[in-house]
Order: sequence, then C-alpha cells, then structure tokens
Amino acid sequence: VIAVADPSNLFVTDDVKFLTGYNVERVLASYNQIKAAIDKYYGGEQKPQTQEGLAASISDTLDVLEIVTEDNQEVNVADLEKSASDAPIVKFVNAIITDAINKGASDIHIEPYERFMRIRYRIDGVLYEVSRPPLAIKEAIASRVKIMARMNISERRLPQDGRIRMTFPGDEEPIDFRVSTLPSIFGERIVLRILRKAGLQQDMTKLGFEPRQLEDYKWAISQPYGMVLVTGPTGSGKTTTLYSALMELNTDDVNLSTVEEPVEYNIKGMNQVQVRSEVGLTFAAALRSFLRQDPDVIMVGEIRDLETAEIAIKSALTGHLVLSTLHTNDAPSTVTRLLNMGVEPFLVASAVLVIVSQRLVRKICQNCKEEVQVSPEVLEGLGVKKELLPTFKVYKGKGCEQCNNIGYKGRIGIYENLRFNREVREAILRGDSTAEIRRIAIKNGMITLREAALKKLQDGVTTIDEVIRTTAVIR
Repeated sequence: VIAVADPSNLFVTDDVKFLTGYNVERVLASYNQIKAAIDKYYGGEQKPQTQEGLAASISDTLDVLEIVTEDNQEVNVADLEKSASDAPIVKFVNAIITDAINKGASDIHIEPYERFMRIRYRIDGVLYEVSRPPLAIKEAIASRVKIMARMNISERRLPQDGRIRMTFPGDEEPIDFRVSTLPSIFGERIVLRILRKAGLQQDMTKLGFEPRQLEDYKWAISQPYGMVLVTGPTGSGKTTTLYSALMELNTDDVNLSTVEEPVEYNIKGMNQVQVRSEVGLTFAAALRSFLRQDPDVIMVGEIRDLETAEIAIKSALTGHLVLSTLHTNDAPSTVTRLLNMGVEPFLVASAVLVIVSQRLVRKICQNCKEEVQVSPEVLEGLGVKKELLPTFKVYKGKGCEQCNNIGYKGRIGIYENLRFNREVREAILRGDSTAEIRRIAIKNGMITLREAALKKLQDGVTTIDEVIRTTAVIR
C-alpha cells in the first residue's frame, strides 16, 4: 500500500511495483501527511524518530554490523563491542527503551527467530508486537543491551542477569531496568523489566481495595506482630501491594528489613537484602540473620519452602510483623498450601492475621469509554445479583490515540481478604477443607475475587472481558 498526494500520477504505482516486485494498492493522503510520515520514520535531514525509521537507517550497514556465529564458534569480543557501539545500534536500542517508557510498558521483549526478529512490549499486562527490526542485527542489539547491563558479552551459551539505570527527561528519579538474557536456538532472547519507583502506588486508597478490605489490610499492618500474606500469580501486583504497606511503615522509629530475589526497588530507610543462593544467602539464611538485627518489620519476598515458612511464622509469633507472598489462586487455598508444605496447623492459625489474594484488571480508557448493551442472562452468568440487573450498565473502550487504540489505559487491583478470626482459626485446627474455610469466610463478609471484579465492572472501571480473564466463579 502506498500513499499518494496526486491521484492523477499513475506512473508512481508502476515505479514502486517495478522496484519492489509487489502488487501495489494506492490510498489518498495529503502532502503534509506524507511528509510527516517520512520525517517520522526516516527523518529526512533529521534523525529517524522511531524504531522502524532507525531500523531502516541501519539496513544500509548490515554487512558491517552482522556478526554470524554459531554457539560452538569462538566469539570475537572486539567485533561484538564495535558493532554494539555503532551509532545506529546505540540509537536503535535507546529508541526501543524510550518508546517503551513513553507507552507505559512494564517489560520489553527482544526475540530472535529463524526468519525474523520482533520487539514486544507488555502494556497493562498484555504483550503487543511493536516492530520487526532486521534479523541481521540481532547480535549487535544483544551485545549493546549486555554492555549497558554490564554483562559478559562473549557469553552467549548461558543465561545472564543484569541491571541498567537510566535517566530520562522529565523524570525526577532514574529508572531501573532488570535485564535477563536466555539462549534460544535462534539467538539470545532478552527481557528488560522496567522498574519505575515513581510508578509505585504509595496511596493505599488507590490500589483498588473495597472500603472493608482496605480497613482489614490497614488493621493487619498496624499490629505489632503477626503475619500478613499477599498471594496471586506472577504479575498480579503483589510487590506493589506489599511496598505500599512497607512505605507506610517506613518511619524513623521502625527497623524494617527485607529479603528479596531480586530487590526491585531501592527504598531509602529500608534494609534490603538480595538473595544469593550460590553463596548460601537464601531466604531462610537472611531471615535468621534478621532476627539478630533487632527488627520490627520483616518482609520476605516469597515463601517457597518449609524452612522459610517455619522461620517466618515463628518470627511472627515472637514479636515481629512479617509480610510475605505466596503463589496461590485465592485466599482460602493459601492455608492449604502452607499445610501442604508441612507447617503445623496450630502455627498457621496462631500467626496469620490476614491473607490478601489479588489480581490486576485493565482499566477502561476514559477518553474513549462508551456504554455497551449486554443481555441480563450474560450478566447473571457472571454472577451479578438479580436485583442489580435492571440498573447494571457495562462499558468498554473503543480505542483512541491516548490508549494506543487498545481501549484500556492503566490497571487496578481486585482483592480477596481472608481475615483470621476465631471461626477461621478453629476451622484450620479441625483440619477443615478449603471449601469449608471459604464458606466460613464468605459468611463473615469476605468479598471474593469475582465479586470484587464485578464491583469494578459495575462502577465502569473495567470490562466483562477483564472480569472473565482474571477471575473464576467458584461454585
């Protein structure tokens, strides 16, 4: 498809068809639109402004930049460094990072395949392909990122981890990137996790808690001792929820220590330790050391095994407030997970204050939000109560420039809080099933994840698709 300003010029179609070998379809555009597109993608006398434009500018120097090596061949480090420092490659990698920041991405995926290479961003939890640079520059791109992350550029057979810190115009604080490389059969796959301290939500009222849930969470973190568990799958916002509590507790009269793998956000006033399993610094080892450091509040990045679970729970029973995470589907099943690890029921019943299970739903773009008609049967099938059906309105985003034509902009949490009271503790000591613990919790007012999602749907915050994607109806 080519855009033309003069529809009477029939020769341009033949010229393009002859030069490219493709069938050509013409569309009409103004002179200014065409010039703006050329400036944007190729720059004219200016520098290209986008990934596509930079990739096009690199194509003329592919013979210089291409480094063809097999895994068992010796790598010429000087060639790698030279290609990675080449001006077009530097600009291209910088353009990728800047574009991802501007679009609000949380991750950048650089993926080589047999016949092509693609760049994808994760925006609001969903991956989108944004460009396909020339495959021949995959080695140069990988080397450039590895140089920035202070990795070994000659090692392409093993996974590596690194970190980048960059400052961008308009940002008060630098932005950190956690970099991971993974050898694939077609080259090194690279993922950059974008860690924006400014993106951490410090105001708990804006996390997405319903009023009663927020009250439970604030009550739990205000206790002098006990355990608070935040659960959910990877990427469900657990770190943000935990850090919101930590930043509220981070005062001059509190000794606050965290052990994480890795430390994602460096927060002033917190004693943060990164797990280094290769030298014996595990979650459990760090926890033992914390107890000799006169702590008030301890945060354990994740409870993965019985040893860590037992030390964390015993810490919670000996005068410390302990916060941690687990990978479970909902709040009641977290109890079963701890018991299956081998933790004694009386320890779980005695130590835990509240279990917060969560997900993230995408928010409808407010600029292109519009009402949609949905049948009462569909709403009822989702779990909407019959008495709410006559006035229940549903919305979606039709897509606009502000949301990159996605229809969503930003995310918000939905929560399920299991607050431990006498009934819940007795059920655990009796060895009751997950279903029975859930029944008791709901009877005592627990809002389930599906109910929390439906509340966001009713409030016009999210869509039916997001409700279905993130939650399930538990019969």
